[in-house]
Amino acid sequence: MRTWTRRHLLFSAAATAGLAATASPPAGAVTGKPRETDGPDDTLVRRLRALPGVRIVEERPGAEPGYRFFVLGLRQPVDHTDPSAGTFEQRLTLLHTSAERPTVLFTTGYEAVLTPRRTEPAILLGGNQLQVEHRYFGTSLPRPHDYAYLTVRQAADDHHRVVRTFRRLYPGAWISTGGSKGGMASVYHRRFHPHDVDGTVAYAAPNNVDDRDDSAYLRFLNTVGTAADREALATVQRRLLLHRTELVARYETATTAAGDTFRIVGSADKAFEIAVLRAPFMFWQNGGRPADLAAVPAADASTDELYTWLDRTAGLALYADNNARAFIPYWYQLGTQLGYLDVPTAHLADLLRHPDAIEPRTFVPRTVPMRFDTGAMPDIDRWVRRSGSRLLFVNGTRDPSVAEPFHPGPHDSRVLWVPGANHHTTIAALPETTRTEATTMLTRWTTAGTRPPRS
Repeated sequence: MRTWTRRHLLFSAAATAGLAATASPPAGAVTGKPRETDGPDDTLVRRLRALPGVRIVEERPGAEPGYRFFVLGLRQPVDHTDPSAGTFEQRLTLLHTSAERPTVLFTTGYEAVLTPRRTEPAILLGGNQLQVEHRYFGTSLPRPHDYAYLTVRQAADDHHRVVRTFRRLYPGAWISTGGSKGGMASVYHRRFHPHDVDGTVAYAAPNNVDDRDDSAYLRFLNTVGTAADREALATVQRRLLLHRTELVARYETATTAAGDTFRIVGSADKAFEIAVLRAPFMFWQNGGRPADLAAVPAADASTDELYTWLDRTAGLALYADNNARAFIPYWYQLGTQLGYLDVPTAHLADLLRHPDAIEPRTFVPRTVPMRFDTGAMPDIDRWVRRSGSRLLFVNGTRDPSVAEPFHPGPHDSRVLWVPGANHHTTIAALPETTRTEATTMLTRWTTAGTRPPRS
């Protein structure tokens, strides 16, 4: 059984922030070379240390020429409305080229990426990049571990404090960005602090505004691809469940051999059912290309082929404790504010055993209180539609995660679609006309004299 990463989750992190940015900038990009970093007197280090609450954890090698890469810590309030609740250190990373260049504020929505890799907006702008690890992920852990402070507003306030702190070093234009859950977090930051940055690029960001009616996801999964494609996936799901006994035993043996268990989900049988139910969603989110469709097991495939395909598509290790434990805060957010999806089950009804299999509660210990806030996402959605400005959403037309997309209003904002693309979208992959439109927007947003006043 493989070791799987967060890219197989519903709201993936590394897949969509333009992280795998192109080697050469698309047409229309700002192509000026990054300026050389500070000299041997290390003015940069002194200026970083002078920022209030900032600690230099380490400077790491591997940055591109003209850049320096730092891992930093910033002391943050656990509760931005109550200083007496204490503080925690939030992990940041910094790719610095020049204080005179634009700065890209980046988040995955999860744990920080600790390699010196620029996002697509940072490449397009030739700018600095400041990454914010989401609270409750990685090492950014408030103590005590009270999930009551894991809200979209508290995370937005984290970002606000980061911007206010680092604007002393980077006074120029700022653009925020993130993919999937990171794109969501970037939008939520703008909702509560709309003037912190000069624009936002959100890749493949779901908008679960209608959590009580998940028909958008069902409609998408019942219409994406061809009828033959959908039938092939439905057939694989049934065959997997018909061979449940053999495949669950193999799954449990592999998990035990890896030193892992199923205490969080409850059993290998339930974890297997979760993977089967999510398989079509994950297939279209991360694949859906002709080669992926050709690799869907045929009706006469062996159980070994079925197991291998399910592991590759849905990531079986995700539902065992070693992975599931790290993503308890993710599921908590889905079950309290962000909302989740629904998947077609009618064709499997006679084979299912766990009615709550894909509910967020499955992944969160019963000792952690969870109550869904029905007003959180409608509030974000209203702001995006009515007041949001300088928002660019880049989506793939075959990505089920954006079955409910954001719909920004007329305030210099756009939704651009990559035809035939899945969750792994980039500006570079847009058709030429819309690609030029996107890069023009970025240039305009970061040009002196066109930036809006900041609060």
